[in-house]
Amino acid sequence: MVIGIFGESCTGKSTLAEKIAASFPCEVFTGKDYLRLAKNENIAKVMFQKKLTAAVNGENIIYVISEKEHLPLLPEGALRILVTADLDLIKSRFAQRMHGNLPAPVAAMLEKKHGCFDAEQYDLHIVSGETDLDAIVKEVMENGNQI
Repeated sequence: MVIGIFGESCTGKSTLAEKIAASFPCEVFTGKDYLRLAKNENIAKVMFQKKLTAAVNGENIIYVISEKEHLPLLPEGALRILVTADLDLIKSRFAQRMHGNLPAPVAAMLEKKHGCFDAEQYDLHIVSGETDLDAIVKEVMENGNQI
């Protein structure tokens, strides 16, 4: 099974991936982690796409995506989970990553990118802070690609 977890920065994608990964054996890739498959980026991307396509009905892979350019790497049959959050929550979490300070240019960047994944196709939509992640993990475990 391939699970694509995508959304903006600081929405809870990695937290969800960790919870799912703790429930069953899987390999987790984030962003450009696929570069570890080959030294050449284009070759690594092709190898990763083949790996994901083969895994749809085989091994378990979670791919955490925070850049829209990586969405096309998800193969047909992947479980697509959109994770969103309120802009104020995103800013608060990002500020924590920056030791409590959110510079104005970073805040402006977050505002500009907010909602950029909302029109993307998904199987499950999780709203950070409002959705019970344990229930989502249970649903993924029980239904997998059938969702």
